[in-house]
Amino acid sequence: MKPLRFILVAVAALGLQACSTVDTATRASTMDSPILSTRSLSFAVKDVRVSVPESLSVSEANLFYPQGDIVWRGEARGDRHAQVAAMFDAGMKRGVASMKNTGQPVIVDIQVARFHALSEKARYSFGGVHNIKFVMTVRDATTGAIILPAREINSDLKGLGGNAAIEAEARGFTEKVQITEHLARVIQLELTRPGTAEQKKTIFSDNSDVAVVNAL
Repeated sequence: MKPLRFILVAVAALGLQACSTVDTATRASTMDSPILSTRSLSFAVKDVRVSVPESLSVSEANLFYPQGDIVWRGEARGDRHAQVAAMFDAGMKRGVASMKNTGQPVIVDIQVARFHALSEKARYSFGGVHNIKFVMTVRDATTGAIILPAREINSDLKGLGGNAAIEAEARGFTEKVQITEHLARVIQLELTRPGTAEQKKTIFSDNSDVAVVNAL
């Protein structure tokens, strides 16, 4: 009986040690991971500089999922690079509008890496996801020194489809409005609580409208 009792005690002790190790590792991983950081930052944003590289390919194919870095049908055909740049510029500047006077003076550089919105075929059938990625770098406004190094931010957004899309447009809640407001929310989160936007993945439901978005 004694050997069996000794074995059971040893197994129990090992089990407790293993649980302690797993718990410690999990907590360490959570605290150290930059994407899970909850630290609050304070920046006085003096400028936002947006670039959309000409190397990003454009697709006008009316397929459910066109192959291209830039897919944008929310405006008449034209210079898609310029249209995306204007949308990012408007959204980012709206997002930092209240971040002008308090905190470290900085300049925010935004480089678009992917802007794959919905084709006509997808939008007027079942909808989909606007796949939006950009690289953000935050620099000291005076010295140009890097405050937050370049990091790619994935800011996917649910796109409306079918009747929901048609009804939303009738209310003035166009794709352009939805995406611009979304970008404002994302940059605001990323400059105050890095990683929050990626964690929460700001996704609007099919019942969203302009009033709801502006209230975020």
